[in-house]
Amino acid sequence: MSIKEIIKALENNQQVFKSLLISKGEEQYLWKPEPVKWSLLEIVCHLLDEERDDFKARVKHVLETPLKALIPIDPEGWVKERAYITRDYNQTLQAFLEERHKSVTWLKSQIHANWDNQLTHPKLGDMSAKLFLTNWLAHDYLHIRQILRYHYNYLKQKTNIDLGYAGSW
Repeated sequence: MSIKEIIKALENNQQVFKSLLISKGEEQYLWKPEPVKWSLLEIVCHLLDEERDDFKARVKHVLETPLKALIPIDPEGWVKERAYITRDYNQTLQAFLEERHKSVTWLKSQIHANWDNQLTHPKLGDMSAKLFLTNWLAHDYLHIRQILRYHYNYLKQKTNIDLGYAGSW
C-alpha cells in the first residue's frame, strides 16, 4: 500500500471506531468478557494513548530525529499506571476521535516526507517511518477485531441465547 492509501485507511477507521464505540451504557463499557481481558473503556483509553504517545510520536520521531533514541513506552502497564478504569468513557472516546483527526491532518502534511528514514531500535533493529505507519494501521485492525469480538461476547452473555444460527465465530 502507498503512504496515501495507509493514511486514507487510518482516516476511514476513525468512522469505524466511532460506529463501534458510540452510545454505550456504563454496564456495557465496563463489562469484561473475562477478568484478565479489557473492558471497552480500557480499550478506548489504550487507543487514545497509542494514538498520541506511540504511533504518531514514533512516526514523527523517525521522520524528524531518526538518530535520537526512542522514549520507552509501556502500553500494557499504562492500563493500571494511568488508571484507565477510572476515566470517563465518552470523554475518552471523543478525545481519541479528535486525536485521530489531528493525526490524519498531520500525516497528510507529511506525504512527501522521507518515509524510508530509519532508526535502530535496541531490540527490534532497523525500523522505518513507513514501518511504524503501516503498523499503526495494523494496530487499528487488531483492535477493530477485538471490539467486534467484545460485542459478540457481550451479546452472547447478556441474551443467553444460542447464536449458532448466525454462523460460526
